[in-house]
Amino acid sequence: MTTLSAHELEMCRKAFAGFDTDNSGTIDAKELKLVLQALGQAPSDEELFVMISQVDEDRSGEIEFPEFLKVVEKQKKDAAQQNDETDTVEAFVALGGNHDKTGTVSVDTLRRTVKEFELTIDLDAMLKELDKDSSGTIDFGEFKKLLGE
Repeated sequence: MTTLSAHELEMCRKAFAGFDTDNSGTIDAKELKLVLQALGQAPSDEELFVMISQVDEDRSGEIEFPEFLKVVEKQKKDAAQQNDETDTVEAFVALGGNHDKTGTVSVDTLRRTVKEFELTIDLDAMLKELDKDSSGTIDFGEFKKLLGE
């Protein structure tokens, strides 16, 4: 099952064909890095090695188009997860935490925010579950759980 749109699939097909200069139907690690860069990705050599080892089903050391699609889909999924985490960190910082995921958010700040935005959540029940030490503050891990992540 592909997570790529028809447009993304077509872009992948064109990128793959453009870097398969010998028309062998495969690309090697060096070519794969160039293809991913052309698609806006910036994998390290270590990431490339891992990607290839995860999808190179025939252990040829080269990537066929279906294997290449798996790499692109994984990169897309990883980027989306990173963006999701960025949004969570930004919310944590906006409420009093730090960008490096240290610090805490006070329960009072959470209560004011819920009230201000007229959110219909049972904050007390959530805090009872999350703030096990009854510190009156929520760290980043607890904050993520509060947001359902």
